[in-house]
Amino acid sequence: MYEKTSVMYDPEVATFSSSDARQALPEVIELAQREAVTIEKHGRPVAVVISPARHEELLEAWEETQDVAAFDAARADDTVPWEQVKADLGWT
Repeated sequence: MYEKTSVMYDPEVATFSSSDARQALPEVIELAQREAVTIEKHGRPVAVVISPARHEELLEAWEETQDVAAFDAARADDTVPWEQVKADLGWT
C-alpha cells in the first residue's frame, strides 16, 4: 500500500499514492504521528502529512529564523560608518 523512500531532508518517509492515501486515511494519520507521510500523484510529491505537534515545532523554528533575519536587517540599517561618527563628533 505504501513504501519507504529516502529523500534528502528525511531519511525515512512513508509514501502513498493519492488513491492509496484516500483508501488508507486512518493509517496515514497514524503514521503521521511518528513521521512525515508523503502523498504522490503520478509519482510526484503533492502533499506531506505531519502531526500537529511537528507542525507547531516547524512553525516555531521558522518564526525564530524570521526574527533573526529581521534583527540582522534592522541592525544592518542602523550601522553608521566609523568615519561618519568621527566627523559627527568633530574628531576629524
